[in-house]
Amino acid sequence: MKSKRLDSAGSILPCKSPNCGGYTLEAELGITPNGYSEPDFMGWEVKQFGVKKFENIKSSVITLMTPEPTDGIYRTQGTEYFIKNYGYADKMGRTDRMNFGGVHKTGIRHHLTDLEMQLVGFDQESGKIRNTNGRIALIDKNDNEAASWSFASMLLHWNRKHNKACYVPSLSETTGDRKYKYGNNIILGTGTDFQLFLGEMAKGNIYYDPGIKMENISTKPKIKKRSQFRIKSQFLPNLYKLNEIVDITNKANS
Repeated sequence: MKSKRLDSAGSILPCKSPNCGGYTLEAELGITPNGYSEPDFMGWEVKQFGVKKFENIKSSVITLMTPEPTDGIYRTQGTEYFIKNYGYADKMGRTDRMNFGGVHKTGIRHHLTDLEMQLVGFDQESGKIRNTNGRIALIDKNDNEAASWSFASMLLHWNRKHNKACYVPSLSETTGDRKYKYGNNIILGTGTDFQLFLGEMAKGNIYYDPGIKMENISTKPKIKKRSQFRIKSQFLPNLYKLNEIVDITNKANS
């Protein structure tokens, strides 16, 4: 099917960016963009993930959530200040541009941003939250909190949207008009808890992988924000009490 997306009124629009797989699937299901923390379709959160072959659905990277930080220098001083202090010059040599990206795993200081991801108030041994003010935090070498996400805000979003989740594999065709094909073997996860999410973060299976950039720095800075928490599909079963792969073309499942 051709790459597309829906606007807020439900009208079909073309979609030309590399991340249109999710928009196209949502358009097929009649899911319009909204800012609500509710499941997408009939009580289910629906996510697509790109694969090279439909047989290899356990080896892909899936974006679970894209929440903006709730505290830290990112919020108090602003995104521009944050990028100028923790970002780096564009690696492809594009001038007048800084990026903030890279895989940030718990307990490891990132070589480009010099920030370490920490789970403040989470006890890895017991798998329990021990601090009502707990948070996922990026800490710099001077122990400043560069950015953080409160457990309270993340928990509310995760438990509400992801208690029933459906993950759909996709293949993309990029020659000519962008097109997508979706696989019949889908991953279903039901029954989750945010402490399972934090447990996978503590192990490094879930990581922060932002795509934040600032262009036109010397004239009129233009900032794109994209905070992403991602996981490899092979670790999805660890997030749900029940996890199964279902062939939706099998009449026994209908």
